[in-house]
Amino acid sequence: MIYFVATPIGNLKDITFRAIEVLNSVDVIACEDTRNSLKLLNFYKISKKLISYHKFNEKNSAEGIINLAKQNKDVAVISDAGMPLISDPGHILVNKLIENNINYTVIPGASACLSGLILSGFDSSFFTFIGFLDENNKIRKNQIEKIKDIKSTLIFYVSPYNLEKDVMFLHENLGDRKACLVNEITKIHEKKIYFNLSKLPEIKIKGEYVLIVEGRAKEDKIFERTPKQELDELLRKGIKKNEAIKMVAKARHIPKREIYKLTIDEIENN
Repeated sequence: MIYFVATPIGNLKDITFRAIEVLNSVDVIACEDTRNSLKLLNFYKISKKLISYHKFNEKNSAEGIINLAKQNKDVAVISDAGMPLISDPGHILVNKLIENNINYTVIPGASACLSGLILSGFDSSFFTFIGFLDENNKIRKNQIEKIKDIKSTLIFYVSPYNLEKDVMFLHENLGDRKACLVNEITKIHEKKIYFNLSKLPEIKIKGEYVLIVEGRAKEDKIFERTPKQELDELLRKGIKKNEAIKMVAKARHIPKREIYKLTIDEIENN
């Protein structure tokens, strides 16, 4: 049997009795990073053969785990923290297990995205998990296009190295929405930081973050005029261009750059 086992996301005591039982019973434990996993395993005095299973060797390691299963070996798959496959390796292995008709199961437990959502206080009745934005600008642009109009709460994972860049990107593409950064979940210094995407507060960056962003606001009226018509009307009233763009963008719940583009298009077409 192959077990996908959830591990603590911070506090080492956030693990189920069943997870410890499984980790003690299997023949092999496949770890995202054996050094990180040893902290947990040593804490619970679990001594097993460890193999490496991470995104850089996932295909080859998946084949190795398949071979172990065919030898009737039980294998537990764990990530550095939380649930395997959720922004972590494991998807390739699951598909290969299905192809080879090999039994597998999940040992549930801690999840950073759900814990972050609950801590934020944002609407949890309808939410969308995105995970990490891609490093490739073209791919991340495609990612955001698929979700920018969703009215559900959005959940991202953010690397400490990309925090400012990711928040700026989200502001440019989603508008000035309310957000909450959650860090050090379940630890002594667990914290929540509320802000608007337009103004990321100065913070001491440490570890990965869960970033919760409110969904697109529901429009409470049907607009009788186009954004361009509204912009023109404000300009005729003597309102400065930048302020007019800001007013239309806020009323429509769309990024200012989209309204600004209307003025550029008009110049190019004349």
